[in-house]
Amino acid sequence: MHDYSAEVPQSSPSVQAPELFTWAFAADPYPAYAWLREHSPVHWAALPSGVNAWLVTRYADARQALADPRLSKNPARHRERTDDEERARRSATSKSAHAKGKVGIPGERSAELMTHLLNIDPPDHTRLRRLVSKAFTPRRVAEFAPRVQELADRLIDSFANRGEADLIHEYAFPLPIYAICDMLGVPAEDQDDFRDWAGMMLRHGGGPRGGVARSVKKMRGYLADLSHRKRADLGDDLISGLIRAGDHGEHLTEGEAAAMAFILLFAGFETTVNLIGNGTYALLRNPDQRARLQQALDAGDTTLLATGVEELLRYDGPVELATWRFATEPMTLGGRRIATGDPVLVVLAAADRDPERFRDPDTLDLSRNDNPHLGYGHGIHYCLGAPLARLEGQAALGTLLRRLPDMRLAVEPADLRWRGGLIMRGLRTLPVEFTPRQK
Repeated sequence: MHDYSAEVPQSSPSVQAPELFTWAFAADPYPAYAWLREHSPVHWAALPSGVNAWLVTRYADARQALADPRLSKNPARHRERTDDEERARRSATSKSAHAKGKVGIPGERSAELMTHLLNIDPPDHTRLRRLVSKAFTPRRVAEFAPRVQELADRLIDSFANRGEADLIHEYAFPLPIYAICDMLGVPAEDQDDFRDWAGMMLRHGGGPRGGVARSVKKMRGYLADLSHRKRADLGDDLISGLIRAGDHGEHLTEGEAAAMAFILLFAGFETTVNLIGNGTYALLRNPDQRARLQQALDAGDTTLLATGVEELLRYDGPVELATWRFATEPMTLGGRRIATGDPVLVVLAAADRDPERFRDPDTLDLSRNDNPHLGYGHGIHYCLGAPLARLEGQAALGTLLRRLPDMRLAVEPADLRWRGGLIMRGLRTLPVEFTPRQK
């Protein structure tokens, strides 16, 4: 039986832990994360689904956890605690707010969204990542820059003469969807279907809801069929590259290629939507930083844009919590004893505002150079699509500032709503106003 004697709350019983995962928390989670970093940096919490997991909030602990081979990405490693174990934990932590909730299998697993590279371990992860990396090269991403710029301009053209827009639905959402469809080789006549399917996922999150499940099933079925058709007529697109990829006689099967295409789309589109949306909102709320960036862009200098996107990823990034990990053996993390099978969630949003690592962490500084943020992860699961996300983020934000220089929020910040969900952090809408402009 697991020993819980070392797992009494790290905070004083007289200090009340903040309430997590409420609507108020979603609007601004950073004060709660600051409390956790100070009082309970590795925190046993009840999640909205009723599942319990460890939340890792300090930068040093987060970086360690992201690269620790004892923390598996495979959901099969999860173990439900026995009733005796759960009663022991509740007794040991009875005075703490984090003793509530039940232990169970994370709800996200039943949706079958987190597949392949996101939830496998070496040696399978090593093989598949090596093969996928051969198709998803920096050269391929760099060659895609003109297409991303064309998309950004075309989308702004569609609303520039109105003087108002919802930047989430009219800009931040369609740009990465059309971009990744182009990269994958989805024919133009099918891309609106992808936009509809992805929209359903964005509106309802990654939970096992009927509409989401149907959208995922349609998307994966389409990609499987497309992969089969492309095998007979390989092109220069990413799916063809995935099929073509091989190493020492190893090849991706059609099924693996379709699954990799799906996970590149799934992992890439919502993160980029949130990068563009959160980044634009942060600039609108920090006019001094926005003015610096606009002045640099007007002078033809893109250096601040590059460092600025990295800072926006740190300051209010698109991924709030890293995807699930599960302890494969008893271990200690941040002074807490983690049992075999326990779920562990690294809170990237908390780690990236840790004052032990970042100077003035709650201040947006687009010129911040010492910025090893964890927005793309760390270790063997470091984001494969980071070059594409950087390209899209810089193109989207730079184009907005150049073409709509007097853009402003059309509502009060308190009226904005954030999408519910455990992993991602993003706005539902971002209404803006500006001087109407011709194409």
